[in-house]
Amino acid sequence: MNRIRFVVFFFVVLVSNFAVVGQQPAAQATQVAIRVEPQSFDVLTGQYEDAANLGGIVFSFFREGETFFLRVTNQDKIEIQASAADKFFTKPPGPPAEAEFVREGGRVTGMIWRQGGQMYTTKKIANIPQADTRVPFKRTEAMIPMRDGVKLFTVIMTPENQAENLPIYMERTPYGVAGWNSPRLNSSKAELVQDGYVFVFQDIRGREDSEGVFEMLRPPRDKRDPKSIDESTDTYDTIEWLLKNVPKNNGRVGIAGVSYPGWLAAVALLDPHPALKASSPQAPVTDLWMGDDYMHHGAFRQTYAHEWAVPLENQKKGGGITFDNPNNYEWYLPIGKLQTLAPELATKSHSWKAFLEHPSWDSYWQARATNLYLKDTSVPTLIVGGWWDQEDLYGPLAMYKTLEKTDRDNQVSIVMGPWNHGGWGGRGRRLGAMDFGSDTGNYFRKEIQAPFFAKLLKDKGTFTPAEATVFQSGSNKWMTYDSWSPKNGQKKELYLQSGGQLGFEKPEQAKSDPGYDTYRSDPTDPVPYRKLPVLATYTQGSSWGAWLVDDQRFLADRKDVLSWKTEVLAEEVTITGDVMANIFAATSGSDSDWVVKLIDVYPGDAQPERMANYQLMVASEIFRGRYHKSFEKAEALKPNTPTKFAVDLRGQNYTFKKGHRIMVQVQSTWFPLYDRNPQTFVPNIFKAAVADYKAATQRIYRSGSNASHISVSVAR
Repeated sequence: MNRIRFVVFFFVVLVSNFAVVGQQPAAQATQVAIRVEPQSFDVLTGQYEDAANLGGIVFSFFREGETFFLRVTNQDKIEIQASAADKFFTKPPGPPAEAEFVREGGRVTGMIWRQGGQMYTTKKIANIPQADTRVPFKRTEAMIPMRDGVKLFTVIMTPENQAENLPIYMERTPYGVAGWNSPRLNSSKAELVQDGYVFVFQDIRGREDSEGVFEMLRPPRDKRDPKSIDESTDTYDTIEWLLKNVPKNNGRVGIAGVSYPGWLAAVALLDPHPALKASSPQAPVTDLWMGDDYMHHGAFRQTYAHEWAVPLENQKKGGGITFDNPNNYEWYLPIGKLQTLAPELATKSHSWKAFLEHPSWDSYWQARATNLYLKDTSVPTLIVGGWWDQEDLYGPLAMYKTLEKTDRDNQVSIVMGPWNHGGWGGRGRRLGAMDFGSDTGNYFRKEIQAPFFAKLLKDKGTFTPAEATVFQSGSNKWMTYDSWSPKNGQKKELYLQSGGQLGFEKPEQAKSDPGYDTYRSDPTDPVPYRKLPVLATYTQGSSWGAWLVDDQRFLADRKDVLSWKTEVLAEEVTITGDVMANIFAATSGSDSDWVVKLIDVYPGDAQPERMANYQLMVASEIFRGRYHKSFEKAEALKPNTPTKFAVDLRGQNYTFKKGHRIMVQVQSTWFPLYDRNPQTFVPNIFKAAVADYKAATQRIYRSGSNASHISVSVAR
């Protein structure tokens, strides 16, 4: 199954950046059409918008002769028929839906749209339909030869009415490009289409319709071997071919992509083709072990590695994982499940073979860590990420920090928004229960991404991105900074205190206070990472895409989750930059995981009502205890001995509002996304025995030299 974020926009299912997946409409109830005089329909024509929910999506109603039509922004027209004077339904083969027009004082003021069990109330904003500004494209296919003879399947989209030489915008992906066509291009890349480009989409080697052998995050080639290849040389060879074979190109190329394609946009910067003038790695996979898809600080993301990596490496096209239990929490729950899965999956997936042979951050993983080998760029580079990216938050931040060290001519900039994985490809107004007050995705695409490419590839405009453009959630506003993290914040520590209190004052240990809080971590009853039932990652109805903003109150009854929170805030507290948890902890076992969460607790009278008492994870991360000294070498913990664990929570730009509380939670399991630590040290957890899994008593210390705290930078 491709790694995909589903966004439903009425008539089609748009899948952000990667693929278009068909949706079979429910059976449409038989409706009887009645005749409506064309002149009667004319008062209904015009534009209708549901700004509160859809943001920029406009319904246009119009007629051609005696036939009535509906068109949604950047989509094909659909014929509609009347079931009553002010009620219309879509004519098959259009998706089943109904429109009911609303009148006030005889004047048409709005329209109610019903589809798929949902209802949207729209307001009439114009009496004439929205102009169809879509650009028709000619689609051609090519098998582009690489220097070693392997040919890569490529789709080239050229404007049919091209009047000038245009730059080339390209994306390379392992997820398949055969589905690209003119309607999809106009719908998913409307801002870039309006500026004018030749669009190129390519299957990387070994995937989908391309030749060759696929290798996950293929390491850079050995330049001493002139015949060696990597994704950088494939990009170079593709650009060279395009410049010679695509008519009326202007000799400039830009590359972008999200997730794995984001990594491909990044490695294009290794020995870049001279024509490559702009790159935008977005949510780029950067280090699979340290903080992206496979591991976080050594803790194994078993469900994701299983449900994403295995199909990608085992099947050339498509595919997925099936389960005999829809609740993945229960499916992964039996102790030893991981050890049963691993040997079999290692025969299907090179990554699973690597998990067994390279459980620590050794040379195998380091060779695939982009931030260790991509240290400089001569190409203007716009890095993009989301603060609630459930897959690759680590990647953009790590890549930016590495490239910034050598960025003497200001070629590198970063944008971080309130998004999940690829969320900037949609409206970006909401994520789960959260409402960010504006269309942050639309803003990014129109005000940053499109001008970035237009200037560098077309000499259009004067836009230069700020060093760091970062959305500040809570206060819900865009901010720009001269560096990330900003250097003018005030460093402060949030200390865990007795009685479940949290504060900026370092606590003093009372004589009657043991100086720590305790919980019991039991591998047979792990803490779920999202509310049960946990559906498979990519199944319909899964909350995978928004789980990082889930209300944490679903864990309120758990005895193995400790919480500390401040008094009600008398004034706003804004944290900007890196967030580091320094946890002093001990376990009765000889190994343990530590999960740390920084949470915004909303007041009981918060509006809208759904946010009353809401507990929002602002930042969170997991750390596998065996790596507290070195990620390259695992080491047993000394039982019942306080030890410092530095847990990098990656960062944030967030305002805790007046009347809210700040909370910190600590736990030792986050299941089934992360495999369970046996809590008994074994050299390789992938080979642990069932008997190694034991319950442990955990202590979190909070006083004296063992005062656990969260280090933040508070805006002055």
